[in-house]
Amino acid sequence: MKYSKSIKTISELKAHASELVRDASANGTSYIITQNGNAKAVLMDIKEYEKQQRKIALLKIVAISEDQVKKGKVTPANEVFSELNKKISKLKKEWNTK
Repeated sequence: MKYSKSIKTISELKAHASELVRDASANGTSYIITQNGNAKAVLMDIKEYEKQQRKIALLKIVAISEDQVKKGKVTPANEVFSELNKKISKLKKEWNTK
């Protein structure tokens, strides 16, 4: 994305709000809104925003997982599957006795 074409002043936003919102929605264009020459806000399509939020949530999960591994707070996969198989067997026995 070329930021030079997506930078709009707050005055441009005020004058062309519906056009910018329509463009953001139709084309996924994001606009950086400036005030007094400083970047202050971003105008973007809600679907793109939601996608971005999901990606951030996944990255947070990865970061937390990496931290857990570094701290040694992990259980080997074979132990996890063994425990799950035991629980499944127990539930099957309970189910078959009903």
